[in-house]
Amino acid sequence: MSRKPVVRMAELEIDPDRLETYRELLTEEIEASVALEDGVLSLSAVSIRDKPNHIRILEIYAGQEAYEAHLQAPHFLKYKKLTADMVTSLTLIEVDPIAMRAKP
Repeated sequence: MSRKPVVRMAELEIDPDRLETYRELLTEEIEASVALEDGVLSLSAVSIRDKPNHIRILEIYAGQEAYEAHLQAPHFLKYKKLTADMVTSLTLIEVDPIAMRAKP
């Protein structure tokens, strides 16, 4: 895998009537990705406080190969299939890391 990490932000809007189901599927997908994929370094999802159906996800992968492998992982494909009709808007934003630290 390449040494340059891939960092992305995803901005999603979810059908408010399907929000709880979406959140459950997203949590399942994030937990599986971090547990099963060595190249997935971090996935963090938050919702906007006053607009809980506006979700933001920060994604950090070890490199481009890890990102591409993630897109083909069975748990990710399951998430995409089951949530396709729940997502009313999706914007993927390429970002460059400035400072990222985490405690083990």
